[in-house]
Amino acid sequence: MSAAPLRGVRVLELGQFIAGPYAGLQLADLGAQVIKIERPGRGDVFRDFGLSESAKGYSHNFCAFNRSKQSLTLDINTPRGQEVFRRLAAQADVVLENFRPTVMRRFGLDWETLRGRNPRLVYCSITGFAEDGPYGDRPAYDAVGQALSGLMSLIVDPDNPRAIGPTLSDQITGMQACMGVLGALYERGRTGRGARVEVTLVEASMAFVPDAFAAYTQGGRVLGPDSRAAVSLAFTFRCADGKLLAVHVSSIEKFWRALLAAVERPEIAQDARFADRMGRIGNYHALVDMLRPVFAARPRAEWLQRLAAQDVPVAAVHSIPEAMHEPEVEHLGMFHELEHPLYGRQTAMRRPTRIDGARDVDALAPPALGEHTATVLAQFGFTSQEVAALRDAQVI
Repeated sequence: MSAAPLRGVRVLELGQFIAGPYAGLQLADLGAQVIKIERPGRGDVFRDFGLSESAKGYSHNFCAFNRSKQSLTLDINTPRGQEVFRRLAAQADVVLENFRPTVMRRFGLDWETLRGRNPRLVYCSITGFAEDGPYGDRPAYDAVGQALSGLMSLIVDPDNPRAIGPTLSDQITGMQACMGVLGALYERGRTGRGARVEVTLVEASMAFVPDAFAAYTQGGRVLGPDSRAAVSLAFTFRCADGKLLAVHVSSIEKFWRALLAAVERPEIAQDARFADRMGRIGNYHALVDMLRPVFAARPRAEWLQRLAAQDVPVAAVHSIPEAMHEPEVEHLGMFHELEHPLYGRQTAMRRPTRIDGARDVDALAPPALGEHTATVLAQFGFTSQEVAALRDAQVI
C-alpha cells in the first residue's frame, strides 16, 4: 500500500485559523493535493498571527497548520471569483470550508449548487453551531466550543478560572472533519456519488470525552478537572530540583505495588485509606498530599531511575524543546527540515502515522500567499490568457 493513499485527490480548502486548515493538513499529510484558497493581498488571517514580526505573512501559527499545501489567491467576494471557484469545484474531489453556515450559500458556493456541476464532490462544512439550530449564525472559536460542550469544565479549575493550554476544540473538530471526508471518499468509491459532511465545534468536542458523558448518563456522576486523574491514579509531582514528573499507576495493582516499592514509604502502604483501588480513588487528594513531600525530597533524575527500575509508568514532564530532543522522539523521526525559496529553512513535523513503515509524502514547506496560483489554475484548464485577465481584474 502507498504511504500516500490520497495521491490524486484534489481538495479545495476555504479555511482560516485552525479547524478547517487542520483538516486540510491531515488530508495533505496523506498525499492529497490540498489547494488553499486565500484572499488576494491578505490571505489566511493566521499568516499575521504570530509572536514575531520577522516573517510577515508567514507566522509560526500559519506554518504549523499549512505545510504540504498550495496557495491560490481568489476573491470569492466577487461574481467573477465565484465563477472561477465553481469551475475549480467541478473538477475537485473535496471542498473543505469553515465559514459561518450562511456564507457559502450567499456566494453561490454551497453544497446544493456545487454538486449540480459535480455529483462526485465531497463537500465538508465545519461550523461552530448547526445552521438550523438555536445558535445558527453566532460566531464561534475554540474557547466557545470547549465551554459549550462541557469539555472546558474538565480542564479549568473552578476556584481559579482561566483559559489554559492549547486549542483543543479546533483540532478535535478538524480531525473529525478529516475522518468524515475519508469515509465519504471511501463510500464514493463504491457508489460514484459524493456527499455532504458536516461537523460542529460543539459535537466534535463532546465526542472527545465520551467517558464524561457516560459517567453522568449511566451513573449520575458529574466529573470535574480532577476526576479523570483520580480514577486513573495519575499524578504530577515537583521534585527536589524543581522539575516535574508524571506517574500513571492506572488500575493495575502491580503498578501500585511498584510505586510503593520505589518510594519506600511503608506508612503509605499500611494506610487503610489506600488499601484498594476504590479507596485510593476516593482518597485521591489525601494520597497526593502524602506523596508530594516524598517526591520533593529527591531530584527528578533519581526518581526516573528508581521508578523505572520498579517498572512504574513514569515520564519527565517536558517543555517543548525538551520533548523535541527526547531520545524516543529523535528515534521516531518526528521532525525534518523543509526549504522554502522565499522564507528559507524551517523545522516541520511529519505526520504521526506510518503506512507500511513509511510516512513521507513529498512534504512541502507552507506556501507563500498565492505562490501556486498560476500553476494550479493551469492544472484545472485555465489558459494563460484567462489567468492574465483574472490578474488584471484583481480577482486572483
